[in-house]
Amino acid sequence: MHIAIAGNIGAGKTTLADKLAAHYGWEMLPELPEENPYLADFYEDMPRWAFQVQIHFLATRFEQILTIGRSDKTYVQDRTIYEDAYVFARNLHTSGLLDIHDYNTYLRLFNNMMQLVRPPGLLIYLDAGLPKLTLQVKKRGKVYEANVEPAYLAALQVHYREWIADYRESPLLHITNGMDFVARTADLGKIIAQVDAKLAELRLDDKLGC
Repeated sequence: MHIAIAGNIGAGKTTLADKLAAHYGWEMLPELPEENPYLADFYEDMPRWAFQVQIHFLATRFEQILTIGRSDKTYVQDRTIYEDAYVFARNLHTSGLLDIHDYNTYLRLFNNMMQLVRPPGLLIYLDAGLPKLTLQVKKRGKVYEANVEPAYLAALQVHYREWIADYRESPLLHITNGMDFVARTADLGKIIAQVDAKLAELRLDDKLGC
């Protein structure tokens, strides 16, 4: 089975993926943005490196999907291939940082990939507010994120909420800003209870042939 966690930069996707993997015994597929060789340059000069950075992320996410498809294990994935196209690439294009030719080439590749992509069995969306996102980005102090501005996070947030409002590919668990699963054990327990309930629904649907 494939569990995917979506959310803006700083929403806590990696932390939650780690905690769910430990709790359920799932395999965790991290995003590993530091392995993208274009990322630091991108944050310094977004128009110059927008296409390259997005192509690298898209290729990495597609490779993860192939890994999931070849295995009978349950995986929890940190960020989805949908976000690459419907949030990040779209935001770069609408903000004028990715020109129409590069954007159309990107979408052509993405749409071809989607013919081979099965949606996750469950999508968990972490919906964190801008103050929390900004604080988390500053707190973790990653060098390549030093130039991430609140305006960039805010623009991404608009696209996230548009995408998630129209998401129909798989069951969705929407976790709101008030949940602090890092500092409060009780909040993590509430999230695990919600995941348990969603997984039980999926198993029931399978038995009923839905």
